Amino acid sequence: MISTSKRRLVILTEGKLDIHSAKTAVSIVRYCKDEVVAIIDLYNAGKDLEAIIGIGKDIPIFSTVKETLHLKPDSLLIGIAPLGGVLPIEWQIHIRDALQNKLNVISGLHTYISDDLEFGKLAQKNQLNIYDVRKPPEKLSIGTGKAKEVKTFRVLTVGTDCNVGKMVTSIEIANAAKKRGIDACFVATGQTGILIEGSGIAIDHVLSDFISGATEKLILDRAQYNLLCIEGQGAVIHPAYSGVNVGLLHGALPQGIIMCHQPTRKTLRHFENFPILPIQHIIELNEKLVQPFQSCKVLGISLNCYGMSDEEALREIEKTEREIKLPATDPIRFGVDKFLEVIQPLLP
Repeated sequence: MISTSKRRLVILTEGKLDIHSAKTAVSIVRYCKDEVVAIIDLYNAGKDLEAIIGIGKDIPIFSTVKETLHLKPDSLLIGIAPLGGVLPIEWQIHIRDALQNKLNVISGLHTYISDDLEFGKLAQKNQLNIYDVRKPPEKLSIGTGKAKEVKTFRVLTVGTDCNVGKMVTSIEIANAAKKRGIDACFVATGQTGILIEGSGIAIDHVLSDFISGATEKLILDRAQYNLLCIEGQGAVIHPAYSGVNVGLLHGALPQGIIMCHQPTRKTLRHFENFPILPIQHIIELNEKLVQPFQSCKVLGISLNCYGMSDEEALREIEKTEREIKLPATDPIRFGVDKFLEVIQPLLP
C-alpha cells in the first residue's frame, strides 16, 4: 500500500502535458489537487495549467526540479503512461535531480525506476524511497471463482476502447455512493488508480495466468464493503489489451457493468485500422463472458464527451439512451446519479 497522506508532489510531464499523454498527471490533479505543488515541463513552463488541461488552477509549471524546491515537495511523480510504459531517456536527468535533492520518486511505468543502479544508490544514500507502483505482489494465485461467494455488489467498468474513462467512472460512482451513505470502495487496478486510492494491483503487469487471481484477491480483501467499484482495463475487442478485460471479468465476477465509450472516437487508439464496434455488440460480448459463472448485466453507459460542447454531449446522451435503452451520462460534466439510481436497489 502507498501512503496518500500529506504528500507534496511535483509531477513530471516534460512535453507530454495534455489530457491523453499525461493521463496520470491529469487524474492526480483532478482527485488529489491539494497534494500537487507543481508541474515540471520545460515546454510549458510559466503557462496556465488550467488553460492546458481544464483543471489545476493555481498549480505552477516549472522547467526543473530545483525550481520547485522552495515549495518544499517531498516526491517526484512520473505523470505519463506512455505506450509500452517505457521511461523516456531524456527524463533521467529529472529523476537524478529529484533524488539528489532528497525527493522520493513515484512511478507507474512498466520500466522499474528502482532497477536502475545509479538511482538505487542515490535513493539509499539519501534515505529515500522509489515506489514502482506497477510491481505486483508476490505469490499471486490463479483465479478460483471465489468472488462469487462475496455478498458485496460488484460493478466493473469496461470500455469500447482503452483510455475512455473507466477509472474516472469507477471513482465517480464510488464517491457519489459514499455521499449517499453507501459503504463503497474504489478498487484500483491500474497505476494511476493506485496512486489516487493508495492501494490496488496494476493488473497489466501481472503474469497472464494470474490476472483473474489478482483481481479475485482485490475483491476478497474488500469483502466488508457493500459496493465495490472496480476499475476496468483494456477492452475486450482490443488486439493488444483484451486479456486484462477478460481477466478482470473472471476475477471480479461482477453482477453489474458500466460500459465506457468516447463518441468522437471511431477507431481503436493506436490502431487506426481497427474500427470501434457498435456499443451493443460490445455489451453482449462482456455479458456473455461472465454468464457461465453468474448473471451479469450492463447497467449504464458512461460517455466521455471530450471535444464536444455541453449541448452536443446532451444530445449524444439522449441518443445513446434511446438506442441502447440504458441510462447514460458523462460523469465529469453531469455526474453519475443515473447509475446510482440503478445500482442502489441492487445492494445487499
